[in-house]
Amino acid sequence: LGLTVSMEDGAVKVVAPQEDTPAARAGVKAGDYITHIDGKLIYGDTLDEAIGLMRGKPGTKIALTLVRPGTTKPIDVAMMREVITQKPVKWEVRGQVGYININTFSEATGADTRAAIMAIDKALGHRPLGYVVDLRDNGGGLLTQAIAVSDAFLDHGEIVSQRGREKSDIERYFAKPGDDAHGLPVVVLTNPGTASASEIVAGALQDHHRGLVMGERSFGKGSVQTLLPLGPETALRLTTARYYTPSGRSVQEGGIEPDIAVPQISDPDYKSRPVFREADLRRHLINEVKADNKVLEEDAKTDPRFAATPEQLKKQGIEDFQLYYALKTVARLGGPAQVAAATKVTVKTPAK
Repeated sequence: LGLTVSMEDGAVKVVAPQEDTPAARAGVKAGDYITHIDGKLIYGDTLDEAIGLMRGKPGTKIALTLVRPGTTKPIDVAMMREVITQKPVKWEVRGQVGYININTFSEATGADTRAAIMAIDKALGHRPLGYVVDLRDNGGGLLTQAIAVSDAFLDHGEIVSQRGREKSDIERYFAKPGDDAHGLPVVVLTNPGTASASEIVAGALQDHHRGLVMGERSFGKGSVQTLLPLGPETALRLTTARYYTPSGRSVQEGGIEPDIAVPQISDPDYKSRPVFREADLRRHLINEVKADNKVLEEDAKTDPRFAATPEQLKKQGIEDFQLYYALKTVARLGGPAQVAAATKVTVKTPAK
């Protein structure tokens, strides 16, 4: 179906639907609760049981009943199961700005990101004004690929450290010489669905002042889990360490705060949909350095600069306000004359 889900107080909650999947096309949104699968009430089932019901043969139909906070009636959606074969990296050229969308950190993500940077240069015939790296609704993946993606935009310094319980139990990972992105301006888009490996990238670029983080505070998943086999069909998963950004910040619970907070005001459900982060999980790993509650709730305030309604934005042709704002910002940093051109799509090709 293309869903990332979690369990909250006995209910299955949608963390994020993956782009261009049956769930996304059917209108499933982050924050939705799945109450029924094919008419069967699943409240109280384990997460594995619920996932088992959602999985099935490609081409078979499935019906979900959703409860969406802010609405009064359940929502019924139907979709066809299919094999999910997402590309980890997609790229576009918008005006003179390179747009790189990273939706997961699988084995090829680092190489695909470098290929996307090269493809953008080739498509333009010259270097772009800068890059927008979209990590929204990216739930993470392989640590090695988070390091590889960060390294594509950094030419020196620490990317991330992994620290266990003992002070001596520290692993540090560093960037190699050479910046694939030519030192050009970078904006990193984040939202509450940006988690784990994605936060490593956002935190590394932010701490090295290599990129502006824009959007909303990230999920706050900074724990390292180790799988210990116990038998042929059983294993024990333990939280054994935490990730820290180059400046020594743990993203656990507090997440990555954007340098520029930009709400997704083009989404009609933005205000009514509550934010779901690691700190909301009943058994979340408490950060040793307590996050200031005032800071954590700062992104709930309304900024008068972002007062336009979804209808007003749609009339202007703006369907993704956060991306629109990021493109304008990169264009200003790279060349003010290109602001208008930066919002137009000229090339759209997935990275190979």
